[in-house]
Amino acid sequence: MEHEYSRYSEGMILPRPERIMAMEQYARENRVPIMQLEGMEALLQILRVQRPGRILEIGTAIGYSAIRMAEALPGTEVVTIEREPAMQEKAEENISRSDAKGRIRLVRADALELEDRLPEGPFDALFIDAAKGQYKRFFDIYEPLLSGRGVVYCDNMFMHGLTAEDPKDIPRKNRTMIRKLKAFTEWLMAHPGYDSALLPVGDGLMISTKKEPTEEGAAL
Repeated sequence: MEHEYSRYSEGMILPRPERIMAMEQYARENRVPIMQLEGMEALLQILRVQRPGRILEIGTAIGYSAIRMAEALPGTEVVTIEREPAMQEKAEENISRSDAKGRIRLVRADALELEDRLPEGPFDALFIDAAKGQYKRFFDIYEPLLSGRGVVYCDNMFMHGLTAEDPKDIPRKNRTMIRKLKAFTEWLMAHPGYDSALLPVGDGLMISTKKEPTEEGAAL
């Protein structure tokens, strides 16, 4: 029944521009991990409510989500980081065709190795969609760049259902990554500075908003 609901929901999504659907087709044919359509549409709608001025994305791939976010949010700047040269080239090609190309900046680097070359903040949204076993490190490095109203979005929190599996049933090659992803999920859900919710859309979308400072905290 859950899959029926998902198919019904996805069937209600309007067609995207041809160049966007061509990117989706390219991703399917070349096994490029882009955000699932249902999750992408949910993220865009939440971002429309938040209305961030600047978004920082960790994990560009072919530029799909960066383009979708920038085109859905007129006036919003998207800075996106990608380490793989082949993905960088394809992303640049796709971005060049976007109506929002002037508001998307690709940083060609490993997001774990930027150190003193971090993008200049603040950002109103941080979107993490890269190496799943490194989500905690990405959060630690880039969360300080968020503004006071910043929101953290993390995709693939279900990892195609593997996070719900018994550890012994998970392929050995994926066990460490899944263990780290689950540990990050539990850590972020309990984070004293954030309110978090794990939404069952797409492949699992975590949304974490900064808590309002209490009067006692503000006094400190």
